[in-house]
Amino acid sequence: MSSQNPFDGPDLSGTRYERANMASAQFEGVNLESANFYAVLTNATFKDTNLGEASFNDVNLGGAKFHNVNLSTAIISDANLSGVSISQARLTDVEINDADLTGMKINGVLVSDLFEAYNQNSG
Repeated sequence: MSSQNPFDGPDLSGTRYERANMASAQFEGVNLESANFYAVLTNATFKDTNLGEASFNDVNLGGAKFHNVNLSTAIISDANLSGVSISQARLTDVEINDADLTGMKINGVLVSDLFEAYNQNSG
């Protein structure tokens, strides 16, 4: 891949990525507000990126990295989130539905452990 990054800085708000193979894509300083992803995004990197109101539907995000991103009111459904890393992110009102969360951690705690503890305490 060229050292020039085609996703560096532009306004791509409202863009729709359908059936795209975007594995290892790098988004840095990009406005992807209200973008719709129906794509393969394994090992993709989102840094200093606005993903507010974005929709990730039927996507593979395995191993993706999100750093200093806005994911407010994003919707993630039918997604592979195994091994995803999210740091310094705004996650206000995010919805995650029907997702594979294998290996996903929040503040160092496996999400599967959090769900197990929740289920034990809510029964």
